[in-house]
Amino acid sequence: MPSDHKTGLRWSNWNLLLILPLLMLITPWFNFDEPRLFGLPFFYWYQFAFVPLGVLCVGLVYVKTKDAPAVTGKPDKLGVDDLDEGAN
Repeated sequence: MPSDHKTGLRWSNWNLLLILPLLMLITPWFNFDEPRLFGLPFFYWYQFAFVPLGVLCVGLVYVKTKDAPAVTGKPDKLGVDDLDEGAN
């Protein structure tokens, strides 16, 4: 039996920050040899730089959105026993 409350994905503007680590997947932007950093071609050190950046973005989005309610509306008042089909 469907409930009265709305469930599903939650939207927050903080989620847009998760697009930043995905920019690393656009290979033509960084498929170069120069400039080198500590002898590493740009192709490699650019990817290494995106690892902490991606972790920082995901962590920041988690911290900023973890307290948002997952369900809006009236809470579900059904107990576990009410969910059994043979309870009646």
